[in-house]
Amino acid sequence: MDFYSVVKFLHVMAATVWVGGGFVLMLLAVRADRAGDTHGMLQVMRSVGELGNRLFMPASLVTLLLGLVMCWFWVGFADLWIIIGLAGYAATFLIGTLVFKPTADRMAALIARDGVTPAVLDNGRRILKVARFDYAVMLVIVADMVLKPTASDVPVLMAMAAVFGLGLWAAFDGLRPAAAAAA
Repeated sequence: MDFYSVVKFLHVMAATVWVGGGFVLMLLAVRADRAGDTHGMLQVMRSVGELGNRLFMPASLVTLLLGLVMCWFWVGFADLWIIIGLAGYAATFLIGTLVFKPTADRMAALIARDGVTPAVLDNGRRILKVARFDYAVMLVIVADMVLKPTASDVPVLMAMAAVFGLGLWAAFDGLRPAAAAAA
């Protein structure tokens, strides 16, 4: 086994923890929300808050750093799939930093001040909608890392763009609550 294989293995393991762990929490939150399980929603939100800085952020940074090491020493930075992967990472990092973290902090402050209120649950549902987009981006990144498309792989790039578009639709338009859609 060579050093590249060790770095690649650690890169994939860190990505698995980051993407897989967050995805499971998102699914648990969606399930609790659809069931009307307020306690379950709060439990998942609390877990996201606790694990975000302690597990998901470090795992995402390890994923990035090891990916950069592989690019620096073996792969380079010019291939389209590397550029797509880095752009996707930047998008998920910004979503986490600019949306998830501040919203989670506001929710924690609201819960500490007022307890569980409809406003807290609405914030949680908004985070879930943005998480759908975030995970669409992550799905594109995973597909990108596995398929390694070039500019001539038009069907793959179109499928990745479609997943990205569906993620935008799911987060910002297409999954409105039934009450809002009926209004």
